[in-house]
Amino acid sequence: MANIRQEQANDAAARELLLDAAYGPARFAKTSERLREGRLPASGLSLVAVENGQIVGTVRLWPITAGPARPALLLGPLAVHADHRRRGIGSALVRQAVARAREAGHPAILLIGDAAYYGRFGFTAERTTQLWMPGPFERHRLLGCELVTGALDGARGLVGATGKPAPTPNLNVLIARLEHGESTARRAA
Repeated sequence: MANIRQEQANDAAARELLLDAAYGPARFAKTSERLREGRLPASGLSLVAVENGQIVGTVRLWPITAGPARPALLLGPLAVHADHRRRGIGSALVRQAVARAREAGHPAILLIGDAAYYGRFGFTAERTTQLWMPGPFERHRLLGCELVTGALDGARGLVGATGKPAPTPNLNVLIARLEHGESTARRAA
């Protein structure tokens, strides 16, 4: 079984490759992505599954509001490498994410997903009927899980992004690193 741990900075490239393989470029067009782009995930709530030194699964939780003033988290994307599916890695990632969010005192988690899959973790559309996403979405796939009883009672309105903005990369530094790397590679050749 894969080991689940907190994502580290040097996991970013492997995580992105895994998400590209799982969802392709269409992942950037999803409405959920509007809530993630330009933001950092919730502190301590980015998990990876590692097996034999390779990242084979990932899930992250993002700070949002469930309506105008109800703090919550958004789960996703969840991905498991195609060669490692149907072994419980995705389920283990979701269980760990929910447990860590509960321990950290978050009141609720929302996601866009399949109720048949996520229902076993406590997600339902029962308390999300008066919420809407900032773009197209299938209403029956907007699911919520209360980590604190009553956290989504009366939740109504637009689901919005909160949390810290992601740092903007300094393009001059990136270009300098690329140029330095290219000149180092040429000297080594």
